Amino acid sequence: MKIAAVCQSGLGSSFMIQMNIDSVLKEEQVDTDNIEVTHFDTGGLNVNAADYFFLGSDLAEQAADLPQDRVFILKSIIDKNELQEKINALLDKEGLKHA
Repeated sequence: MKIAAVCQSGLGSSFMIQMNIDSVLKEEQVDTDNIEVTHFDTGGLNVNAADYFFLGSDLAEQAADLPQDRVFILKSIIDKNELQEKINALLDKEGLKHA
């Protein structure tokens, strides 16, 4: 499974989201052998780029063409609790064990 963190430039915000996703997966004791977390800019937004996409609400329109069940819009990209809730929902959807 490939999870992508996305921001306008593919540098700062998306990298921070990626690190936070990695942190949440570790905290939730998820086996990440088959999970790849990456980050890129909005130019890379296409249905084949990843299985799931995490991005800030300011970029929601740019993800409108993606299947909405694969897009997680973050109201606040720095709110780790919000991210954890969304990651746990994703893990539940995929049937993956977590703490």
